[in-house]
Amino acid sequence: MITESQACRLRDGVRAAYSSAADSPTSKHPFPVGRGFAESLGYPAELLNSLPDLAVEAFAGVSNVSIFADVPEGVSVLDLGCGAGLDTMIAARRVGAKGRVTGVDFSQSMLTRARSAAAELGVTNAVFLEGTAENIPCPAASFDIAIINGIFNLNPAREAIFRELSRVLKSGASASIAELILKEPLLADVCISETNWFA
Repeated sequence: MITESQACRLRDGVRAAYSSAADSPTSKHPFPVGRGFAESLGYPAELLNSLPDLAVEAFAGVSNVSIFADVPEGVSVLDLGCGAGLDTMIAARRVGAKGRVTGVDFSQSMLTRARSAAAELGVTNAVFLEGTAENIPCPAASFDIAIINGIFNLNPAREAIFRELSRVLKSGASASIAELILKEPLLADVCISETNWFA
C-alpha cells in the first residue's frame, strides 16, 4: 500500500520528469519521447508532419489513442494528461468546428508547449487547463468522450481518477484509454521506488 507521502513524492517526480521532457525533449529521459516514438506507436508520418514540432517532439504516450478512439464530429472531448497537445490537436480536427476539446495536464511546461503549438496551428476549438487527473478543473457532465494516453501507470490515485472521470463525463459518454499493464504484481518496495517508476 502506497502512503500519501509516497504518492506525493511519486507525483512530484513524474511532474518533474515530464516537465523535463517538455523543456528539453532531445535530452535523455526515463521514457521514450518524440517523433520516432510516436511513429512506432502508429501515428502516421504524414499526420505528424502536419502538426507543429512543438507538440510532436515532446510527445510521450503509450498508444495512438486519438486515432483509434471513436471521436465523431461535434462532440466535446477531454484529453486527460494531454502533455504537449498532440492528441488534443488530432481530436480537435476530428470533432470539427462545432466540437471542442479540453486538454488537461499537471505540467506547466507541457501546457506551455501545447498552447503554443495550438496557436501555431490556428486551433480555435481546443483549450488547455492546468490540473491533476484526480481533480479535473471542469464542471460535472462536461464531456461526451474522454481520451487518455498513459496516465494511470504514473499515478497511484487511480480510484480518485475514475471518480473524477465519472463526474465530468455526461451520461452515456465513453472513454478510450491506452495504458501500460503489468503482467504480474511487483513487490511493494518496487512499486514505490522513484528510480523504477517509469520502467
